[in-house]
Amino acid sequence: MLPEPHRLHRSADFSRAVRRGRRMGRQDLVVHAYTRDDAGVVCSVGEPRFGLIVSKAVGPAVTRHRVARRLRHICAQLLSDVPSTADVVIRALPGSAGLSSADLHRQVRSGLKKLGYLETSSTTASRDAHS
Repeated sequence: MLPEPHRLHRSADFSRAVRRGRRMGRQDLVVHAYTRDDAGVVCSVGEPRFGLIVSKAVGPAVTRHRVARRLRHICAQLLSDVPSTADVVIRALPGSAGLSSADLHRQVRSGLKKLGYLETSSTTASRDAHS
């Protein structure tokens, strides 16, 4: 589960990441990332924050919640690899409903890596090699 200080809650934070941040589209999701300056941020200063957008286009409620749970779990695994000033919003596309957790994880990491928001460490690289 993604700890509370690492979640985006306010609509303004989502909008800032989506509108001002950089975007990288993958096959079944879009990763938006924004480096905040912490001047206008009220809470969770110095920690990466994640937000999810899983619309009705992904499927019925059960499917949407399953995709969201998988994405939250992936975000929790990436906390130590993402810069502390990053706000990341992941928008699930309809194809994400049929993906395995490993495929979702691969696409999220790929999007963050292309955007330059993934600080790879030797432990992360070795963990990925074994999965």
